[in-house]
Amino acid sequence: MLGTGDAGVLLQEEGLDVPLTDGRTAYFNYYWLRDNCPSSFDPETRERVFDIFAEDTAPKAVSASISGGELEIAWAGSAHVTRMPLDRLAAYANGEKRADVANLPRVPWLSDHYPKMARFAHKDLIADQACVRDWSRAMLVDGIALLTGLPDTDDALKDTAGLIGHVRPSYFGQDFEVKTHIKPTNLAFTSKALPLHTDLPDEDLAPGVQFLHCRANSVEGGNSLFVDGLAVAADFREQHPEDFELLVSTDVPYYCEHDTFDMRARQHVIELDEYGNISGVTISQHHADIFDMPQQDLNRFYPAFCRFGRMMRDEKYMMRFRLNAGECIVFDNHRIVHGRAAYSATSGDRHLRGCYIDRGEMRSTYRVLAGEGRFK
Repeated sequence: MLGTGDAGVLLQEEGLDVPLTDGRTAYFNYYWLRDNCPSSFDPETRERVFDIFAEDTAPKAVSASISGGELEIAWAGSAHVTRMPLDRLAAYANGEKRADVANLPRVPWLSDHYPKMARFAHKDLIADQACVRDWSRAMLVDGIALLTGLPDTDDALKDTAGLIGHVRPSYFGQDFEVKTHIKPTNLAFTSKALPLHTDLPDEDLAPGVQFLHCRANSVEGGNSLFVDGLAVAADFREQHPEDFELLVSTDVPYYCEHDTFDMRARQHVIELDEYGNISGVTISQHHADIFDMPQQDLNRFYPAFCRFGRMMRDEKYMMRFRLNAGECIVFDNHRIVHGRAAYSATSGDRHLRGCYIDRGEMRSTYRVLAGEGRFK
């Protein structure tokens, strides 16, 4: 079926050629047009309620025209008419991924980042959604932020995390206490130095965002160590491109085994997003399982892995600071590598309370507070 509708709309066998307001003519498939008719979405739940699976025959247009900035389509075999805004059509004319306000450029940072780090007062976050928006934006761009003035209560951590997402439990529970334990199940629960790492790579999907609320810190030593894995990986890609590709493509086994759990998963050391950009890293020397790749492959992998690990420890990237009581450091666990210097357990008290949320919920919060969405 070929035909010409009003205002230059051309009816093809399986779709329409539609003149857009910017002068382009773009092709749109009939299935897509019928499936995405504005009437296909419930106005309250905003979910699609049109059931294209229930259509016995492929959708076909009887006529099509442009009126008042909208494409109007009368469909064969039904009395239904679709009215689709031309600006909505233009957004999908090139087959590109839907624009996402939360897809912000990640900005790498180096060892001098501490005085520049985004900071937000707890009282302001509680009182002003604009502050929560700015906080979530800083997390998307920098991967890290410092919150101040948290109350010294058990609920303060979960209440604060709840501002941008729901607490996501791990095999340590809803939250965890970072202090010296009598029978520790993790190096973090001792006073020993904690090597640079990302948390829980032994889970199928490692936690996305980590919160560490400092309840007390009067010990000698114990400075926090933070590195932007994005910055390291970007330099690594430029200086050692073959090693970079190896760490992007190789599955590394991780584990955490104790009396009541035996967690195992495989991860890539360097992670890329859907556009091929570096999105972060997953690395933990103390949770790395015995590498079970073919021994000949390890001839290449180990040198690359160690070269990357040594680069992470370079002073160029290492941000060091003391986390103080009432502060909460929040960071992207798939990008920011963290650790801790050893401290004297008998010199005072050091107590952090931690939890996680998912990155997807943080992005969702930013989208909502940024005021953009399909149904706005």
